[in-house]
Amino acid sequence: MKATRIVVGAAVIGATVGTAALGGLGIFIAGRVTASVGPRRFDLAVRGVDDSGEWPIVILERTKQTATYGLFNLILENGGWVQLSEKVLDIGDGLVGREVISEMAPRTLTVGERASWSGIYFQTPADAGLDAIDVEVATPVGPAPAWLIAPDVGIGDTWAIHIHGLGSTRGGTLRGVQIANEAGLTSLVVTYRNDGEGPKIGTGRSTLGATETDDVEAAVRYAIDRGAQRVILFGWSMGGAIALQLATRPGVRERAVGLVLESPVLDWVGTIKANCASAGLPRWAGALAVPWLDSPVLARAAGLAAPVGSHRFDWVTRDRELRVPALVLHGSGDSSAPAELATRFSAHPLSAVRFEEFEADHTMTWNTDPAHWRALVADELAHFLITSSTEFADAQVHRVAPAQSGKWVRFRTADRDRH
Repeated sequence: MKATRIVVGAAVIGATVGTAALGGLGIFIAGRVTASVGPRRFDLAVRGVDDSGEWPIVILERTKQTATYGLFNLILENGGWVQLSEKVLDIGDGLVGREVISEMAPRTLTVGERASWSGIYFQTPADAGLDAIDVEVATPVGPAPAWLIAPDVGIGDTWAIHIHGLGSTRGGTLRGVQIANEAGLTSLVVTYRNDGEGPKIGTGRSTLGATETDDVEAAVRYAIDRGAQRVILFGWSMGGAIALQLATRPGVRERAVGLVLESPVLDWVGTIKANCASAGLPRWAGALAVPWLDSPVLARAAGLAAPVGSHRFDWVTRDRELRVPALVLHGSGDSSAPAELATRFSAHPLSAVRFEEFEADHTMTWNTDPAHWRALVADELAHFLITSSTEFADAQVHRVAPAQSGKWVRFRTADRDRH
């Protein structure tokens, strides 16, 4: 009997230790996902600068990123921003050359300088050729800075609300603001709590959109109070998750006429699992973070101001609830938000979702093919505006894109209004 007790006791201790270890892994993953905005990693070094041609050539180590065709930016540790052309030159010895087309902080590009690769091509509205006014949005947790950008002719009654992603900046959305401006939309480029520019609350951790959505809703109210009759929500990464939440909220959904979603997070649990797998952990380990995100007690212990409620962000299963037409732009090589989730999100036969896939990483579809990206978004904005201006009480609208420009999922406007 004594031996039996020892064996049982050892089993209980082992199970307790195992449970504690799994709990520790869960809070570790939850902590990494919701971490407050930290300093940028400068993991590249300028290996050389060739000034012999019309434009300087910066020489970098060949990586998957630096060897990718497209328009990208080097953010330098000394504060400089260097825009690069799409050309990739093979220098040999594991090096590539990228042509410099604009150096926003002159004379900062020197050999040995540390740099960070980025798809954020414009730092400020002026860099993107846009005139902006600095404004503040009164959010539930304090004033949040925003850029107000009017189209060339007056301030229209359709506003675009541009929402950046987790760990990014509002400058990242300027790639989309350009085309919204050309379409005649008034743009409001927002910030929100704990994003590094908006109000800092508590520990500074993100709630993955759970509370940040309230701040962006305040931005929509700001637009409505200033004459916006219709709104189009541009969401990047986590900003896409926020846009989807807003599109179902009373007071916003009645005004929302379209969504443009770049690399959106469509399911936090699936996204966390995918990131665990890419980090060398078992995919199932991602589920261990869910209690620390969703339980009010555990979320508080993890430093969150409020629980996330991850089920609310599962748009793969909530797709039928979406009443607003959406354009989803996603990269097949997305290393953060799996494209497979976007495929499933758009697959329902009554879904009002157009899905366009690029050969690109996370939030870099514009960078790999800006002309195609701009054409798709311009076409979709025109469709949003035309559809929202026309009464289709009993009419059915069917659109199918040409084969070369991606997939249109058929939908009926009347069904969208009835659901």
